[in-house]
Amino acid sequence: MSVPCLRWAVGRSLNLPGAGTGSGTGLLWLLGSRTTTRRDMSSRRKMDHLERTASNYRQNGLYPAHVCGIIKESETVKRLRISVHPDFLFKAGQWVDFFIPGMEKVGGFSMCSGPGLLQREGVIELAVKYSKHPPAHWIHTVCTVGSRVDMRVGGDFFFDPSPSDPSVDLLLVAGGVGINPLYSILLHTADVLRLNRASGSRNYNIGSAHLCYSAKNIQELLFKHSIIEICREFPDKFSCDFHVTNQDSEVDPHFQPFVKSGRIKEEELQARVDPQRTLCYLCGPPPMIEAMSKSLKDFGLPKDRIIFEKWW
Repeated sequence: MSVPCLRWAVGRSLNLPGAGTGSGTGLLWLLGSRTTTRRDMSSRRKMDHLERTASNYRQNGLYPAHVCGIIKESETVKRLRISVHPDFLFKAGQWVDFFIPGMEKVGGFSMCSGPGLLQREGVIELAVKYSKHPPAHWIHTVCTVGSRVDMRVGGDFFFDPSPSDPSVDLLLVAGGVGINPLYSILLHTADVLRLNRASGSRNYNIGSAHLCYSAKNIQELLFKHSIIEICREFPDKFSCDFHVTNQDSEVDPHFQPFVKSGRIKEEELQARVDPQRTLCYLCGPPPMIEAMSKSLKDFGLPKDRIIFEKWW
């Protein structure tokens, strides 16, 4: 179900990289700022989104938006296409404060689209898993094409390379719906490589990117078709391993080369770690993120090269 999403698409810049919030903040800034890229890993009581992210960057103003498409991404996840204001900008990996008219609770959802889609079509996408939390419940039970919302961008978890940045190898590790910001980063990296290819030069120093993505079963692996397409478009740059922990049916041959049974193993991560080149982004349930962050540090990866986001 969809309606035209181009209402505010006029006048966007086509300068894809660096199109996020803030000015002049590329990868070197991100790597050098430990206080904004890492979170307290101690166990905490359950807090709502605004309280939990109070110390994170966020825009001051709200932007009006409307839902222009709804896609059933899986049995438990809906993907919204949202037409946004021309001044709405974000960096790959960031999230939005999601304000629903008449609702006190504010949602916090990572973009699952890249900045390139915003610049081309004036839309962003959010993939939201069903839950009883009021904003997510509204998306699954009340939201329709045409529904109005307000949003603002926030978050210190992003990948925003500049031409002057040194080359890095990305290691992206996702658990469940934690794939959302990492998929945004993957899409953005692919767009940057396409810009390099179109210009016939290496304007951006993109190394390799490997995705480790764990979910309950094949059906709950979001964006799997697109991820495989990107890996096949750039076989020398992108690779991925899908991990399924409770698959009770035969895996489609199309997915078999990419699927492993069981959780992501330490040795798989260790094989991808080069302390001088690897930049790792983690997003998923807190226990998974805590365990993997510790393992990565044990493998010699510096703390400022482990960027993580926990979602409750």
